[in-house]
Formats: sequence, C-alpha cells, structure tokens
Amino acid sequence: MMHGQVVVGRSAELADGDRLVVDVDGTEIGVFRIDGALYAYGNYCVHAGGPVCQGMVINRVTERLDAEKRSLGEAFSDDVHIVCPWHGYEYDLRTGAHPGDPRVRLRGYQVFEQGGEIVVEL
Repeated sequence: MMHGQVVVGRSAELADGDRLVVDVDGTEIGVFRIDGALYAYGNYCVHAGGPVCQGMVINRVTERLDAEKRSLGEAFSDDVHIVCPWHGYEYDLRTGAHPGDPRVRLRGYQVFEQGGEIVVEL
C-alpha cells in the first residue's frame, strides 16, 4: 500500500451527509461528510470483513425511559451511525467505535481538504 497523502476526490462533489468509497492501491476507504466535517475509515467491518462503508447511514435509535424505567418509545439521537450491510454491526461515524464496545472500532484515516480537494493520509 502507498504511504503519504492521496487525493481521493473534489470537495465540491461530497455534500453534507454524502459518502465517497475509493480504492487506494488495493485498500478501500470510505470518506464521509457529516455536519461539515470529514471522516475516513477502511471499508472493512471488524465483525466479519463486510463492506461497512457501503452500509446505511442513520442516526442511532435509542429507547426513551421514564423515571420508573418504563419505555416511552424510541427516538433518534444525534449520533450518526454506519450499519454494515452484511450483519448489521453499527459504528459511530464520528469516532469509528461500536456503540456497545468502544474498543471495537473501524480503522480510521486522517482526512482533510486542501485546495478544493479531499486528501487522505495513509
């Protein structure tokens, strides 16, 4: 695999909420723009190797409870998750961590914008 900085796309082509999955010298990397910030992860689910960066992006679903711990129904949180299409494993898109076990996480890459281009650091 190459090392260093690699241009993976143009900034104008990745709107907020969008993703770009690219192959960089045999390594697939997913780049996401969430609330204006960029995040990049290897397209490899820790659970079983599925193409996690191609999964559904959705806000985390939580259960609301009253003071007696009775369910008030479900709600969407502000946490944005990616859901692996193979087995439904979820990861927080801002951290790459699995919500149930933060030690389980996607491989992250540094990503930034420079001169109208999106650059990933390998």
